[in-house]
Amino acid sequence: VQLVESGGGLVQPGGTLRLTCAASGIIFRTYTMGWYRQAPGKQRELVASISNSGITNYADSAKGRFTISRDNAKKTVFLQMNSLKPEDTAVYYCDADHVALGSYWGQGTQVTVSS
Repeated sequence: VQLVESGGGLVQPGGTLRLTCAASGIIFRTYTMGWYRQAPGKQRELVASISNSGITNYADSAKGRFTISRDNAKKTVFLQMNSLKPEDTAVYYCDADHVALGSYWGQGTQVTVSS
């Protein structure tokens, strides 16, 4: 199983980034996919998730600014991040979760929001 994140980088406040997570080795369409983040000195937290039926869930900090989506044919999940703030700076991780088969994590991608 492999989850590979990409799309992180340095962006100015108010800017946008689109994170991508490409999955392999799982029956992607059966998994709930999530984006988590971990800032230095803080616990990992859920940013957004999308179920295998397309139901989305967002952290309060992400509502109205971030959008999660998935392409089951390409085994890919996306996180569109708009109006980025310095407090969004963190390592962002992709998670694949199956109620019966367990969870898998990607290696993370750094997002830095700074002027």
